[in-house]
Amino acid sequence: MTTPDDKFYHAQVTKRVDFAPDLWMFRIRVGTDFKFVPGQYATLGVESDGKRVERPYSIASAPFEDEVEFFFELVPEGALTPLLHKLQPGDPLLMRKSPKGRFSLETQGGKTNHLCVSTVTGVAPFVSYVRTLHKEWKEGRFHGEHKLFLLNGASRPWEFGYLDELREAAREIPWFTYVPTVSRPWDHEDWPGEIGRADDVLRKYADQWGLDAGNTVAYLCGHPEMIEHSKSILKRRGFTDRAAVKEEIYWIPAK
Repeated sequence: MTTPDDKFYHAQVTKRVDFAPDLWMFRIRVGTDFKFVPGQYATLGVESDGKRVERPYSIASAPFEDEVEFFFELVPEGALTPLLHKLQPGDPLLMRKSPKGRFSLETQGGKTNHLCVSTVTGVAPFVSYVRTLHKEWKEGRFHGEHKLFLLNGASRPWEFGYLDELREAAREIPWFTYVPTVSRPWDHEDWPGEIGRADDVLRKYADQWGLDAGNTVAYLCGHPEMIEHSKSILKRRGFTDRAAVKEEIYWIPAK
């Protein structure tokens, strides 16, 4: 049974940037205002062989932008990413009209530090957080009372789709700290940054930044193994309240 078209935008790819053979970004136009909260996801769909294939993807753009942005990793045996990988600017795709998810920034509970840990495409919701707060800060609607600390893990440097943007933001913004870390540095002697998996360096940076369960909410997004390891580390640091750790798992098979 197909879903009625009134639940979908007939969207169009307007821009594509390839970061690596299996990593790319799309911006898509839906033709109307698409209201969402930073951290939410949208469900994209493609018609293939008479069937509609759909999957949810975190939104990287901010709500004020006039197009919706996504960061993809090709899963060769996946149902949808091989179809999305073929699309070019001008091509159509479907997007459900209702965004979903509760992976939004917790600003009401009294904790003012936000520790974000991601792997590869899991950085997308955090890009949305940063873009949104950056604009509000420049417009005087946000005063930096909440501080974001982002640990962004990847195997190789080219897997950081938003490296330049996030580094530039961290240089400009006093309330944002960004640490990209590479787990396979031996092929990249010119890599100037942190080395190790995101969960391997989590303790070091939580200590360095003075983040604990009393002053911090943690957000984990990306590979399920990273999330499990990070939750265990945070639990030993006292993050035992379920509300203190939010997670968004991307079921990408281990390479």
